[in-house]
Amino acid sequence: MLSELKPRAAVLFILVAASATIVGAWLFEYFGYAPCELCLKQRWAYYAAVPLAAVVALLLPTNSRLAQMGFLLLAAIWLGSMSFGIYHAGVEWKFWPGPSSCSDLGGLSGGLPDLSRAVVLCDTPAIRILGLSLAGWNALISLLLASVALAGFRGQGSSSVSQ
Repeated sequence: MLSELKPRAAVLFILVAASATIVGAWLFEYFGYAPCELCLKQRWAYYAAVPLAAVVALLLPTNSRLAQMGFLLLAAIWLGSMSFGIYHAGVEWKFWPGPSSCSDLGGLSGGLPDLSRAVVLCDTPAIRILGLSLAGWNALISLLLASVALAGFRGQGSSSVSQ
């Protein structure tokens, strides 16, 4: 299925899916699911990839070489995002320790805490949907988007610019 995906469809899928995902994260936050430090850092991939996908969409008809490089960069961003999502999900499942600033006692065990910030623990998921935390869902979504970016790269490299 992904091998038949045209580059234009691939980049538009990435643009729409990534935008919807980050808007979804903001909506969860608006409705009271405060993000932890790792959650906020996972959003960086979206802040970089959404504008990059828009640029790739604009480059497709005119500069296939730059568009190919853009697809590779998008794939790298999403693979990094997937890795970070797996790391955060592992912290939540207590497979490995997270940063001391937002795990266990959230850095409250030694000295005076910063009372100007709410403590949101990275090792306690705010919500689980179908058994996965938002970090786990980010890992899956990022894997899908990386796969779509690689399909767009392959399609761009083997086809004409007229797509």
